[in-house]
Amino acid sequence: MDSDNDIPHIPIADFEADCLRLLDQVAQQRRPIMITRHGKPIAKLIPWVEEVTDIFGWMAGTAKICGDIIGPIEDLEWTGDEDNI
Repeated sequence: MDSDNDIPHIPIADFEADCLRLLDQVAQQRRPIMITRHGKPIAKLIPWVEEVTDIFGWMAGTAKICGDIIGPIEDLEWTGDEDNI
């Protein structure tokens, strides 16, 4: 990732004058711009990154398997009727 020294610095007055052009520039070039006031950084304009939502595996690691989940349950006499719910 770029350090803040490698990012172009734009004074806030220039940013105000060319805001729409600078927004388009950042979106097209995919490179951030540092906005400064009196030579000190006050904001960083960065390109938008679209987050991809992939539902496969999103709950990975959230459950814990304790014991045998494949073998039959021998000691439990559950029949599935209303008395056992």
